[in-house]
Amino acid sequence: MSVPSDSIGPASVRRVMGLESEFGIAVPGEPYANPMQLSGLVVTTYARAHGHRATHGAWDYSDESPLVDARGFALPRASAHPSQLTDEDDPSLANVVLGNGARFYVDHAHPEYSSPEVTTPRDALIWDRAGDLVARDVVARLADRGPGVNLYKNNTDGKGSSYGTHENYQVTRDTPFDRIVAQLLPFFVARQVMCGAGRVGIGRESERAGYQISSRADFFEAEVGLETTFKRPIINTRDEPHADAERWRRLHVIIGDANLAEVAGLLKVGATSLVLALIERDDLAVELMPRYPIAALQQISHDPSCRALIELRDGRSLTAVQVLWAYFEAASAMVAKGGGADEATAEVLTHWERVLTLLERDPMLARSDIDWVAKLALLDQYRERDGLEWDDPRLRAIDIQWADVRAERGLHYRLESAGRITRLTTEDEVRAAMTTPPTDTRAWARGHAVTTYPHEVISASWDSLVIDQPARGGVARVTLPDPLSGSKDALAAHLGPDRSVEAFVDALAEHA
Repeated sequence: MSVPSDSIGPASVRRVMGLESEFGIAVPGEPYANPMQLSGLVVTTYARAHGHRATHGAWDYSDESPLVDARGFALPRASAHPSQLTDEDDPSLANVVLGNGARFYVDHAHPEYSSPEVTTPRDALIWDRAGDLVARDVVARLADRGPGVNLYKNNTDGKGSSYGTHENYQVTRDTPFDRIVAQLLPFFVARQVMCGAGRVGIGRESERAGYQISSRADFFEAEVGLETTFKRPIINTRDEPHADAERWRRLHVIIGDANLAEVAGLLKVGATSLVLALIERDDLAVELMPRYPIAALQQISHDPSCRALIELRDGRSLTAVQVLWAYFEAASAMVAKGGGADEATAEVLTHWERVLTLLERDPMLARSDIDWVAKLALLDQYRERDGLEWDDPRLRAIDIQWADVRAERGLHYRLESAGRITRLTTEDEVRAAMTTPPTDTRAWARGHAVTTYPHEVISASWDSLVIDQPARGGVARVTLPDPLSGSKDALAAHLGPDRSVEAFVDALAEHA
């Protein structure tokens, strides 16, 4: 039975969403450097340079529930892997809430930038890329300390380690989770041809020579599950909404690669948001489930020609591009039936159709738009010039250098600056997003609070602020269960340069 359309909003890419990126970290010439200490150094260096407090107590863990499963149960704490206990306050780890509403912290031995909540794919792109500038800023600051620390926006070191790039989407609570699994899983298996980051090497430890579409596909072992760092599932079931749990769930997506190419990044979140709209409405009539999803995920990744045929449970065999065409056609029909596309939705649909057309004709035609294609085109140039085979270590070094966050060293950024990779955002808007929060979500209240009242904000989270009120002699904890509350428009009439922290707390409590 379809969900009534008035309960889920218009057929659009617009929804509350956000991205998380763990950065690869290294010290040149020191392969055994402690990544936990280095990551802590990265976070605290950036925080101190920009007037933020980076302590373990800066994050409010009160409402976190990482062991609640969307399938209707909670994993007993005694049975959980330590990596799953993300609600534990570890005094050895640095944590900071940035003025743009983002979180910058140490997670599983990596610095992680978690972007603020936004409502469009383009804004997701802007504030995610602002995190790249945060990483670049701190690398420059540490450059004069010994050999320096460097960061890479990638997801594997090519030697068996993988770290995450996660997406988050607000989805209606009354959408059955089994429908989400059945209709989203085939899309996740196939979408890597649009948004894979590419990788030199086949297998977790690159034990076979070659090149593949996704940097993460070889690390997935399950179709559905609660874990994120082991037994990785295509569909993650963590039910931690960071919002009103009766109305919303937060779909925590761990299958994606870190994107540097902006068209690929836009399609990753934009197409996924449209597919979620299809699922919320129960508007996807076609059956697309692979017979063997994990095998299909890796089969697609290992075939840069995009010609691999995947057997479906209904007996058909389709390529990943054909599967994505089916989703595109369903999404286009849904939008047309809903009265047409708004600007944000039209942008995603235009790029989605164009990229699928290019991939269908010849994947190399998409080299200006898609990470894995752009990287492959560059690697092929080196291979042809120097006669290199895929097992040559120089190709692996190029793969790592591709994701270097430094503008002068990162191969992606050098190609982009030369006009060979499509740019959708501007440098000015991305740089502004380093310090300015989105205005249309509660991220604005969070960013405004830590910037305007840096000494009074004790801690924060996605849905709370804990604030000292000196004039009242007490501490207030304000919850923000609606991600669209706490916006600039909602609070502007109650704030000003002469407003006290107590007035800010009152405005939050009354209007957020």
